[in-house]
Amino acid sequence: MKSDDDILLIQQQLKEKGVKYCMGSYVDIHGIPKGKVVPVDHLLHMAHGSELYTGYALDGLGQAPNDDEIASVPDLDHIIQLPWQPEVAWMPADNTFKGKPYLLNTRVALKQVLKQAESLGFGMNLGIEAEVFLLKKNGDGRLQVPDPEDKLIKPCYDTQAFLGQFSWLDKMASSINDLGWDLYSLDHEDANGQFEFDFMYADAVTSCDRFIFLRMMAKAYAKQEGLMATFMPKPFANKTGNGAHFNMSLYDLHNGENVFKCAPEEDPKGLGLTPIGYQFIAGIIKHGRALCAVFAPTVNSYKRLVRQGDMPYFTWAPVFNSFGSNNRTNSIRVPMGGGRCESRNADGAVNPYLAATLALAAGLEGIREGLDPGEPKEQNLYELSEDERLAQGIEFLPRTLAEAVDAFEADPFVEQTLGTELRNEFIRYKRDEWNQYHSSVSAWEIERYSHLF
Repeated sequence: MKSDDDILLIQQQLKEKGVKYCMGSYVDIHGIPKGKVVPVDHLLHMAHGSELYTGYALDGLGQAPNDDEIASVPDLDHIIQLPWQPEVAWMPADNTFKGKPYLLNTRVALKQVLKQAESLGFGMNLGIEAEVFLLKKNGDGRLQVPDPEDKLIKPCYDTQAFLGQFSWLDKMASSINDLGWDLYSLDHEDANGQFEFDFMYADAVTSCDRFIFLRMMAKAYAKQEGLMATFMPKPFANKTGNGAHFNMSLYDLHNGENVFKCAPEEDPKGLGLTPIGYQFIAGIIKHGRALCAVFAPTVNSYKRLVRQGDMPYFTWAPVFNSFGSNNRTNSIRVPMGGGRCESRNADGAVNPYLAATLALAAGLEGIREGLDPGEPKEQNLYELSEDERLAQGIEFLPRTLAEAVDAFEADPFVEQTLGTELRNEFIRYKRDEWNQYHSSVSAWEIERYSHLF
């Protein structure tokens, strides 16, 4: 906690920048921002936990109607002034209960596992690749690509379609850079109406904060264009889905050096990873099926995690719990140059704090136990026969949300990491989501069955 003098200095600096309101914002179990707003003159009170929340009114906080309120304490080291509404300063927040960290808050859970990493001398760096669709919603509720010229079968890197949405892209790119995130690449992605923003990695908490803010910012700027931005994993059956690939590495707390990085010639597997890097990957593979529930947390997520589905070519999305070099058919990829690993089953609906919590904990277990992930898989895994897959010992990732939640529930590691209450809250909400999905009647069912029987 900062001193009152420090808080009042921050308050004065915000007022000088034109800020009138402070928004303390945490995320619910789904990764959706929630918060309260106070006038800037009341920042001191907010910083001391003045803003109280009825936990029963929110998803995933494990409260009943008779429970005491939860407080929210803003992180004053991660303040972002809204580029599109500069009167408002956004502050990621942690929940507390009776003065102590509230462990059902996923940002708090991530900090708890980071303490475990610190005990081993490590910090975690994380980069999240943000893929997003810019779309238009028709009067009948259907989604449509707004640019009629963006219609190539393989539109990836298409410059004409990129320039067709330059106004929105420029607002996004300019804001990302003005915020100091160091945008180093943006492009038209693999689906019509889809774009990607790549900015520099940071420590795990900062990157998760930025991803939450980016989703909010993309929607705000899309609204200005009369459009909508969606990070939904699979808006169209016949187009590529939205990933949010997690690029992870550990660094030495004493000197800041990447402990995953080595020269390829020093790595017997040739990928540029140290033994610690491979052990980290092995931990993620060990718990890969359980982790899939938080990397891909919706019913819709599993319509992305298919080899091809209703598409004219492969989806790029992972299907197997495996790792390899620059081979995008694995769920874990080691990009060229090594020094990090990329989880490819993370999608745009991810709660980044929750996913980072379990990924880090799994990786640390791999390090503590000296696990070996085996040899990297280099072939096109999409084309493996069932016999070939079994011979290589490659298991499938879950193929539905229900299967993923079953794996999440069955793995004792999850409860050890999250605690019983947070684990059970996730299971309860995701099982309910699955049941609601199966209780609904889709347009596909009506079209297929109404005239058939």
